[in-house]
Amino acid sequence: MTVLSVAVIAGGPSAEANVSRTSARAVSAALEAAGHRATIIELDAELPAALKRGQFAVVFPVTHGPVGEDGCLQGLLEVLNVRYVGSGVLASALAASKPHAKALFRLAGLPVADEVLLVDTDDASAVARVHATLGRSVVVKPASGGSAIGTTRVGDAEPDAALAEAIAAARAVDPRVLVERFIVGNEVTCGVLEDQRGVRALPPTLILAKAADWYDFESRYKAGGSEHQCPAPLADAVTRRIQEVALGAYEALGCRDLGRVDFVVGDAEDGSEVTLLEVNTLPGMTATSLYPEAARAEGLGFPELCSLLARRAAERPLRSAPTELAMP
Repeated sequence: MTVLSVAVIAGGPSAEANVSRTSARAVSAALEAAGHRATIIELDAELPAALKRGQFAVVFPVTHGPVGEDGCLQGLLEVLNVRYVGSGVLASALAASKPHAKALFRLAGLPVADEVLLVDTDDASAVARVHATLGRSVVVKPASGGSAIGTTRVGDAEPDAALAEAIAAARAVDPRVLVERFIVGNEVTCGVLEDQRGVRALPPTLILAKAADWYDFESRYKAGGSEHQCPAPLADAVTRRIQEVALGAYEALGCRDLGRVDFVVGDAEDGSEVTLLEVNTLPGMTATSLYPEAARAEGLGFPELCSLLARRAAERPLRSAPTELAMP
């Protein structure tokens, strides 16, 4: 096996920077365990110089949130013409913007929740518009970002002030606020992986939050904050539907290498109903994160998974320079 020199990128100007650094340490250790050489580099103004000095075979971004996951870092890597793991600029940007992703999901005929997008709307008119369009039971979230930061559930018995506060909390993260109809059901996620066999969906995972009544930030990252069941104990037909929609969402955005697709499964009338939420192009990558857990359920250990992704990127050809045309 060829030993690769891999730059693992972490951190950056994001509320999820510490989550990213935790993932990066795990990925670095996994790559070393697989026989590669890994160096963790912070996502900051010194990154281009560090990448040039290092002459790395592959860059492995393990970044979450703005700049690292939304196409900015990927654009820098394209300018530097280095090989890297994960989706390219466009797919990363589309997945990071929930309204843009949902528009493409609808075009692909994928099942999504009804929503209202709030941009430059005062609180009173925003609350009235949400209630008129979606009712009173909603989920309010920033139009970008992850880890449930700035996301609030508002129940149908809560006052208008609660919705206004939730909108303000989301707007503090992103001036665009996405409000979706709240769907009662199980939280399920499904990884997608590209390897020598092509693009395939991993076994879905059922997420049971423990730290809260939904999968919020504490439930995601606090020790014992959640329980994961993979493969999810679902009917075969529901599992197949989740995997089918996960692949459809991944392809609709033009993703590459890996992704994790989030769902709500079940509603008040149909326990098998599948609703697509979003695609994470750079999912959490600690050894106990959802994506590596799903890969392990298929017999692919964490070192093998990280090595597979790094080798896949290393095999991609670099961009060739076109012939410049002379000005007439």
